[in-house]
Formats: sequence, structure tokens, C-alpha cells
Amino acid sequence: MDTVSLNQTFFPVNIRSAPVNFCTGSVSALGFSLPCLKNPATNHGRKLIVTRASIAVEQQTQTKVSLVRIGTRGSPLALAQAYETREKLMATHSELAEEGAIQIVIIKTTGDKILSQPLADIGGKGLFTKEIDEALLNGEIDIAVHSMKDVPTYLPDKMVLPCNLQREDVRDAFISLSAASLAELPAGSIVGTASLRRKSQLLHRYQSLNVLENFRGNVQTRLRKLSEGVVQATLLALAGLKRLNMTENVTSILSIDEMLPAVAQGAIGIACRSSDDIMANYIASLNHEETRLAVACERAFLQTLDGSCRTPIAGYACRDEDGYCIFKGLVASPDGTRVLETSRKGSYDFQDMILMGKDAGKELLSRAGPGFFSS
Repeated sequence: MDTVSLNQTFFPVNIRSAPVNFCTGSVSALGFSLPCLKNPATNHGRKLIVTRASIAVEQQTQTKVSLVRIGTRGSPLALAQAYETREKLMATHSELAEEGAIQIVIIKTTGDKILSQPLADIGGKGLFTKEIDEALLNGEIDIAVHSMKDVPTYLPDKMVLPCNLQREDVRDAFISLSAASLAELPAGSIVGTASLRRKSQLLHRYQSLNVLENFRGNVQTRLRKLSEGVVQATLLALAGLKRLNMTENVTSILSIDEMLPAVAQGAIGIACRSSDDIMANYIASLNHEETRLAVACERAFLQTLDGSCRTPIAGYACRDEDGYCIFKGLVASPDGTRVLETSRKGSYDFQDMILMGKDAGKELLSRAGPGFFSS
């Protein structure tokens, strides 16, 4: 059974069915699903939100020293990403497929502890990574699994991030019980989101809507608030819903042109200590190079802008059908009254893509002018 670093006996993991075996460990589960009514005419035109029951995983004493300790946040989505990493490691390295070879270690971050304030008010960068990175550098874990959009553009000393898993769908999902799209929401409707990027692009196109800021919590929490009528709609990353097998809640998917994604959205990053060649080799074997280059381009854009959680910034790089890199970038005022966009096209090469991201960032800095990023 996987040992989990916790101060309590049970922790929640979100999955669909029960009972379940997680590779080498047994899991006791009490699961249920609420029906999701696809027909908008059913249930008086409303669709029920599906929220899955948590399962309790019992902590047991580790019987052998683990070869790899994976550090992660404890949310259902973070755990799904950690288990995805574990499964890939087990499939790639036979010694890691042995029972107890890989241990999942849950670490609570500042962003997890403080839910009552907007992210920008708590400090912005590193809120969901700092404690995990500290555990890595202190030798408490061997690798760290992060959502790349949470990773600051500057890594701590003595830490490297040589691996990005293949990227999931980067688009945002619109979820509502009363409307089929953003355009169909009545004037004055409240959309919940903690993201200034989403807020600014939303208000830029739909000035009649209102935004409830600090709409925070994991996916399940936000869906529960929606079902309770706290808001009329919300926007969530489609990648997270796919990894949680919860796409039945999606009302519609926003195009890249309608809502440019966050830098590195949908990408998972795996870090280790720079001195640990064994772990570096393990995780390098999982790297998806096309994703790594795209993320590097987007992060070069973000780093050039030196953006914080108070600055709405979006960026997306991808390979087109001819093999070229297409990059789109955006900065905006928080109220959406001012949105600046740019794009680039070049070879799908690491150095060229870094230069593209930086050049796009410099252009928007110049166009935005003094005071735009500090207002």
C-alpha cells in the first residue's frame, strides 16, 4: 500500500467507481454518482452537476524503502496527476513496478491553506509549489509533480524541471445549469472565477455579465457552489475535468480565440534535485518534447512580462499542420477594458521558440506603456 505523509488516517481521492485497486494498494470506497441529465428540456431545463464521492485510502506502515517518493498537493486533481506520473514510471522502469517502489507524499501548500483571500492578495507566485519544492530540496521527496501553470518562471537553486508529460486539452470549459454558452447568459448573471485572465477576457466580450472573484476551491467545491446557486456559471480548465473523468459537467468548450488559455495550461511538470542523476534519468524518460518546447515558449513570454497574479496574462504555443510554431499572447487590464494581443510564427525549435516568446513579451510591454502592469 502506498504510504502517504499526513497527520490523519484518511485522505480523499476522487475516482469513479468502487471498490478499486490502485496498482499495488487496496482501497476501500464508498462511491455514488448523481445523474447528469443531458436533455436541457428535462428537469425544467436544468442539468444536474455530477459530483463524485471521495474514497478513503487507509494509511499503512511502509514495509520497504521506496525508490521514488513523489511529492504532490492533496487535491483530487493533483493526486490524479501524481498517479498518472506513477503509472508512467511503472510502465517505463520495471524496478519501479515492484510493490512499494513508489510512494505518494501529500504536501499542503500555502494556496491550499488560505482559501478566504484572492491569490493575488496572498503573494501570487509559488503559492501551490513552494512547500513542495522545499520538501524536494530538503530530501523529503525525490520528485515533485506540478501543474505547470502554477510553477514560477524562476526555479529554486539546485532544482531542475527536465520533464513535461504530454499536454492535455488547453481550452477552458463553460459550465452552467441555465445557459448553453456565455452569449446566452442573461445580463447581470454572475460568473464565478478566481482567474484574472478569465475575468478580463470575459468582461472584454460580455460587459453585461458580473464576475464573482475569489471563486476558489477544488473542482468539486466549485461545482457544488454552482449547483447551490452561488453563481450562474463558471469556467474551468478542460484538462482538469478530463483528468478527473468529469467532462459530463461541461456545457460548452470555449475556443482559443474566445478565451486564450493560461501559460502552460494543461501541462504537468516533474522536477527533481539537480544533483540527483537517477531521478533526472527516470523522469526524462517520460518527457514529451513537443509539450516541453511549447511550455518553454510560453514561459519565456511570461518571464519577459514579469507577470504576477494581479496581471491578466495568457499565452499559447502549438505546432501547426506544417510543423511550425504558432504563438499567441495577450495582456489585459483586470476589468477587461483594455486587451492587447500579439502572435508569432517560427520554427519548432527550442531556441527559436524562446526568442519568439521573449519578443512577443517585449512587444506587449512596449505597447502597454508605463503603469499598465502596476495599476
